[in-house]
Amino acid sequence: MKVAVAQLRSSMDKTANLQKAKDYIKKAADQGADFVLLPEMYMAFIPASTGIGYADIAEPLDGPFVSGLAECARENQVYVICGVHESKPGETTRCYNTTVFINRSGELVQAYHKTHLYDAFNYKESDYIIPGVEAQEVIETEFGTVGMMVCYEIRFPEISRQLALKGADFFFIPAGWVAGAMKEDHWKTLLRARAIENTVYIFAADQVDNIFSGQSMIIDPMGVVKANAGEEESLIISEIDLNRINRVREKLPSVADRRPEFYKTI
Repeated sequence: MKVAVAQLRSSMDKTANLQKAKDYIKKAADQGADFVLLPEMYMAFIPASTGIGYADIAEPLDGPFVSGLAECARENQVYVICGVHESKPGETTRCYNTTVFINRSGELVQAYHKTHLYDAFNYKESDYIIPGVEAQEVIETEFGTVGMMVCYEIRFPEISRQLALKGADFFFIPAGWVAGAMKEDHWKTLLRARAIENTVYIFAADQVDNIFSGQSMIIDPMGVVKANAGEEESLIISEIDLNRINRVREKLPSVADRRPEFYKTI
């Protein structure tokens, strides 16, 4: 199994962003990738100074952006995971922060609405985004079980633990992690912590440039960083040893050793 993580710069031009995504998906597939992960809300970067509302650029899931990703997934026979702006009928200001999971046949398997919004560090994502109301369900693939989280949600260990208890072997995490004091350190520390405590592989794709910090990563179940994309647009690809999951869990059975009777207040 090979996983590719695309660290990309988004722009206001949705058509250009889609074409770049297609180019990177093909590049990854040509190198043997089975999964290609793109960043959170990659569909478009809308600076606050433009006055353009998220609802103005959002699309339904059968719109041109997701349809284009699905076509590319089918043509290249790869799984594609990407963050998009999903419209809601009747909503004139906000949209959903949605992560789509598309299979090798180009079918939309799941569309997860981000539930925990980034109302922190003097920013209020809830002014622009409609919060999701359903927990993310795991997805079965021929390689193992997939769970998804989005950016800020890595700060909530309850989410990742629930996914692990549902059987997740891999976490795909699209992000638009904003740069700032201590932020890169938090990003790298939290990603490794989520991998270690749940004994899972982590695949995290961050946007880069604009206001974002990059540092997309692939991390194994023991917390070993297998690849880091640094601060530029790039594609990182790693061969994944599926047996590594079981070997780590035999040495470190932290999920199996839980004592839930002591966690009743959580």
